[in-house]
Amino acid sequence: MVTIRCRNLTFANIEAILFDKNGTLEDSESYLRSLAQRGARIIDAQIPGIGEPLLMAFGVNGDSLDPTGLISVASRRETEVAAAAYVAETGRGWFESLKIARQALAEAEKYVGVTPSPLFVGSLEVLKYLSDAGLKLGILSAASTSEVNDFVKYHKLGDYIQLLMGVDEGPSKPDPVLFLQACLALGVEPSATLMVGDSVGDMQMARNANAAGCIGITWVGKSDNVKGADVVINQLDEILVDPLQ
Repeated sequence: MVTIRCRNLTFANIEAILFDKNGTLEDSESYLRSLAQRGARIIDAQIPGIGEPLLMAFGVNGDSLDPTGLISVASRRETEVAAAAYVAETGRGWFESLKIARQALAEAEKYVGVTPSPLFVGSLEVLKYLSDAGLKLGILSAASTSEVNDFVKYHKLGDYIQLLMGVDEGPSKPDPVLFLQACLALGVEPSATLMVGDSVGDMQMARNANAAGCIGITWVGKSDNVKGADVVINQLDEILVDPLQ
């Protein structure tokens, strides 16, 4: 167990840290914005007029992406369901609407590419530093588990990350059961595990699972995006192992 120091707070007796992926370790803004724009265009080609309101729902406004918006924080399944709801508003049946949404997002994904986005600067060094300190590290993402696996493989993080967990079927963030399942898989108690994420959902999930603490990261400097965090940072290297423990 180690003591983690983060700005003016310390977290004692920590065994593990769970990280969100998109917006925390991975600079995925460009990819997610392109995915939303392409998906909306594909649906708009079939149902004219739906593209703009769908983009607003995704959290895309021109060239800007809302880090708290649907495409940024929701699971793939939730994104499909939300898009399908907009399609269903045009009078189409639910199963047809869901099929249109799923096919559009799948086609958009192929178009924009499936290569993982770059790591935020310094992410690799921080993961190595924390792993060398004896901490168990995991990724708990709203992305699919296959996407998490591809991300870890592409960036060669396998030596540092011991848990690769996404949302496939079942609950999604902010359901605390996800955090509890991740801790169980790592063999640690929630009370000895920190959560690092960039969304309110990450904070709510960890807090409701009685985590040791919630560290919110906002690379864009908006602390409201991580409301509920015990401490808010702007760079991952602000997570420090206390050498005086």
